[in-house]
Amino acid sequence: MTKILTFAVLFLAITIIGSIYRAIKGPSAADRLIAINVIGTKTIVLILMISLLLGETFFVDVAIVYALISFVASIVIANYIQN
Repeated sequence: MTKILTFAVLFLAITIIGSIYRAIKGPSAADRLIAINVIGTKTIVLILMISLLLGETFFVDVAIVYALISFVASIVIANYIQN
C-alpha cells in the first residue's frame, strides 16, 4: 500500500506543478483564481496523504488550518477580482 501512496503523492505533486503554470500563465483573472483553488485543494489532499503514509495524525490539523486559510484567500481574491 505504501508504494501506491508514494506514487499518488508524486503524481499529485506533478499535477500541482501543472496548476502553478496555469496560475502564472492563465489568460484571465478567473482562470488564475480557479488554478489557485485547485492548488490549495491538491495541497490539502497531499498533506493528508503524507499524514496517512507517515502515520502521523497532527498533519490532519495542519490540513484543516490550511483549508481555512485557502478558503479565506479565495474569498478575498474573488472580491478583489469582482471590484
